[in-house]
Amino acid sequence: MTTVLVADDNSVVRAVVRDMLDGAGDLAVIGEAANGAEALRLARLHRPDVTLLDHRMPVRDGLSVVGAISAHSRVLMLTRSADDRTVLDAVRSGAIGFLVHGQFGPAELLHAVRAVAGGESHLSPSAARVLVSAVRAAPPRHGLSQREAEVMDLIARGLSNRDIAATLVLSSKTVENHVNRIFAKLGTTSRAGAIQRWRRG
Repeated sequence: MTTVLVADDNSVVRAVVRDMLDGAGDLAVIGEAANGAEALRLARLHRPDVTLLDHRMPVRDGLSVVGAISAHSRVLMLTRSADDRTVLDAVRSGAIGFLVHGQFGPAELLHAVRAVAGGESHLSPSAARVLVSAVRAAPPRHGLSQREAEVMDLIARGLSNRDIAATLVLSSKTVENHVNRIFAKLGTTSRAGAIQRWRRG
């Protein structure tokens, strides 16, 4: 059973999300929070597999607690805001998923929760575009081409080859070829080694 904490200051949103998750059979909501401070307290207490975290909440907003909650739970942002700064700050702080209200239905929410629980990223289209734009704006390093740098940055953000293919609109084989060339240029044979080299600059 995958455990979930739902943090949103709107009680109606919390009730709807709880009903969807509890009705899935393999997901269980173990707590609800109406603000960021309460979300952090409950995450420390219950250590849920996934925390659904809104951005704008009273007391402490979602972005201010993403990093701390990430130490106890995988974070999936579930919010109405998809502006560049919110998306980038959330991902840099530790969120591995980002869903925007109005851009997903019940089936995608369930899929996203399961993916994030398994350590995979899941992004709404607008959030994915923000990340791709940020990657393209960064200068290539380690002799990587612009496209290889885009792929490597997404690897460092925790995306699987399948997620990278969907985000960059590439075939799985093309992504696999990019990954092999990246590993060769970075002098590594693993994702963990590549991420370590990439983060060192």
